[in-house]
Amino acid sequence: MVIVRMAHYSFITRHTGNTAFETEIGKHKVVMDTGSEGDDLGPSPKRLLLGTLAGCTGMDVVSLLRKMRVLFSDFEILTEADLTDEHPRVFKHILIVYRIRVDEQYRDKMEKAVNLSVEKYCGITAMLRKNSPVEHRIEYL
Repeated sequence: MVIVRMAHYSFITRHTGNTAFETEIGKHKVVMDTGSEGDDLGPSPKRLLLGTLAGCTGMDVVSLLRKMRVLFSDFEILTEADLTDEHPRVFKHILIVYRIRVDEQYRDKMEKAVNLSVEKYCGITAMLRKNSPVEHRIEYL
């Protein structure tokens, strides 16, 4: 019999004053706040979510490019999102732009790595796509 373990995450998030909250994730502390009503001590939860999207897909792409033995540099990811006007305000469209310097001979591998991340590996993309269209493109430096 094969036992399959499901991933389980558990964190405590504490109010630290005004509108700020701090979450301890393993050895790391993440501060969230809002600039409009709070003291702007950290990113808002929605902005942080977009950052985790970039981190998730970026880690996939780097891992895949390394496995494909593709040399690259100057890799950055731009994420943009539009919010709905009505509450709860959610992302109505998300854009991910991968900016990278890679030799022209490896561009097909870069495209493959991005597509694998977006379509198969990045769980954050999969979760967000259930609510919002997620568009992506690559800009070569």
